[in-house]
Amino acid sequence: MRYLSPASRGSFCEFKGGAGYYTVAVGDRRALDAAWFYPDPAPGFEPIADALAFYPALMDACYVDGELVTPQPGGFYGGWITSHVVGPFKGGPGTMGW
Repeated sequence: MRYLSPASRGSFCEFKGGAGYYTVAVGDRRALDAAWFYPDPAPGFEPIADALAFYPALMDACYVDGELVTPQPGGFYGGWITSHVVGPFKGGPGTMGW
């Protein structure tokens, strides 16, 4: 948490509720709004309260079990794509609304 500072941004998910954001700062590098969390998630999503999620596209690199993550396309979703995740994936051109 020493590398995170609260950001002013907020958003709302129709399923999980209101989200808050953090900026990640390490040395002189900053990634604005790079992590998000749900402080008071909607019913059914209580287990994710205050858990942090990171946009891999805003980090230098993210890994799962030693495999470099491919960020989900576009800027809306924060998905971490590995060889074990099967698409299609929303976020690229022409994928909204499905």
